[in-house]
Amino acid sequence: MRILRTDDDHFAGLPDYDFKPHFQNVGQTGNGEQPLRLHYADEGSPQAPTVIMLHGELGWSYLYRHMIPPVVAAGFRVLAPDLIGFGRSDKPAEQQSYSFTAHLNWLQSWLDAVDPQDVTLVCQNRSSLLGLALVARQPHRFSRIITANALIPADNHPESPLSLIWRGFARYSPWFPVARLMQLGTTRALSRAELAAYDAPFPDDDYKAGARSFARALCLQGDDVRNQRLWRFLETWNKPFVTCFSDSDPATRGADRPLQRRVPGAHGQPHITVHGGHFLQEDAPDAFVRVILDAMLAARAA
Repeated sequence: MRILRTDDDHFAGLPDYDFKPHFQNVGQTGNGEQPLRLHYADEGSPQAPTVIMLHGELGWSYLYRHMIPPVVAAGFRVLAPDLIGFGRSDKPAEQQSYSFTAHLNWLQSWLDAVDPQDVTLVCQNRSSLLGLALVARQPHRFSRIITANALIPADNHPESPLSLIWRGFARYSPWFPVARLMQLGTTRALSRAELAAYDAPFPDDDYKAGARSFARALCLQGDDVRNQRLWRFLETWNKPFVTCFSDSDPATRGADRPLQRRVPGAHGQPHITVHGGHFLQEDAPDAFVRVILDAMLAARAA
């Protein structure tokens, strides 16, 4: 397995992202090779209740740069990992190196090493599939779940034409401009410096195997057993489960309703729809933070 590591100087001087880097080895790559190194931001007191902010497709922990400080200021710890293949984490160079199980095992290895308790999971986009599967493996760690623009396929639901087109484009297109694709998922115009920050992890196309393969690796359609297992778990989740969706994301519009209906912990929660595109962290960070803090402060007051 060929492993790439983006030079640190690519991440120097990024706007609004001055968090100290932390790194954790997350398992052997096989054949006696060096373990993969996963990067994460770790802000706030280690003794405080923890919020894990899990980025989605194309992005990295930079996506949460406007959300981390106010959550920490409210007295909580924030962990924001870069999935393997993204951000400052190591990047296997072949798309075949990435799978749902590989991503989940890497993430669990990191979680076991950091060992947070009383965790609120914040997940968005396809990373919700990983995050919810991680909760299913270790439900004792997690106190609540907040999903944003999460698309959890219904049982035996066929994959949409839009999703099929995207998977094909990501996997085969010779042109895969990550920052421009991020811009397509927001309603506000990203600055030139912000666009450069989203391109920073990828000096050239060799570094993009994780981003290109993400939709294929995390696609649950066609895997009925895993799909059904995830829904069976969600239908037993009685702890708080809050949805925060946007009003301008055609890819996930309406996907909050099955979650609100089928997850017991979602009943009676203050679900919200905010103004913005697919990447709420860019379009509505203040509203997203308010959802997180309301959920956590309500538990503190109880």
